[in-house]
Amino acid sequence: MSVLYEQSGRLVTLTLNRPETHNALSADVVEALVNGLKTANADRSVSCVIITGAGKSFSAGGNLHELRDLTATQKLTEPELAVWYQTGIQRIPATFHDLDVVTIAAVHGHAIGAGCDLAAMCDIRIAAPDASFAESFVRVGLISGDGGAWFLPRVIGLARAKEMMLTAQPVGAQTALDWGLVNAVAEDGKLVDAATEMAGRIVALPPNALRGTKQLLRKMENSSFKRSLTDAAQMQAALQLQPDHLEAISAVLEKRPGTFTGAI
Repeated sequence: MSVLYEQSGRLVTLTLNRPETHNALSADVVEALVNGLKTANADRSVSCVIITGAGKSFSAGGNLHELRDLTATQKLTEPELAVWYQTGIQRIPATFHDLDVVTIAAVHGHAIGAGCDLAAMCDIRIAAPDASFAESFVRVGLISGDGGAWFLPRVIGLARAKEMMLTAQPVGAQTALDWGLVNAVAEDGKLVDAATEMAGRIVALPPNALRGTKQLLRKMENSSFKRSLTDAAQMQAALQLQPDHLEAISAVLEKRPGTFTGAI
């Protein structure tokens, strides 16, 4: 399978499983990743998804052999190429943008091009000490055609995003931490443990409030101040009437872990 789907309680782990290509985002990987994300999002028992890669790399980005074949062999026209992107790899950012579950990228080795963008699409990023991030599109005469130009500046700011995109130079784990590209650098050999620990903090929280927070943040992207207050009030009112709200308050006051059902 090109992407492995594993669930433990409220946590799902999606593992890009094409180590022989350094988890390049070929068509089959795109399809499986999108399906895995949509499956997790539709499952109300899931609160968090960890995305990682099998083998030595997180993801080498686009498959260069596949990209070359589009023009050198298949001779696709400009409109056909645009459709290829829109119906192919751009399904990944479109799916991420609409997710209500929390996503964590556990990055080791190379996260290059679309692989770097994939990490940027996640809510939280944790890097292994050997992680290396690169917006390398200009090196092959291209741009970030997979939505990265929308996500990356929102993670590290426009100035840093320009530096990465216009120089194509790799950024190591410590620099990524300094720039805010990753939230933490795990100890050597402890990447999965660090990501799972972070996920554990998340899945211990009321699931509907987690999904509601993601929904609220998405609404804020293009909302006026007054509209944002209206949306927040409506969402808060709905959550306050749910059983998990009272359980959460009781758990805090009684200094114990909460037991949440996600009931609406």
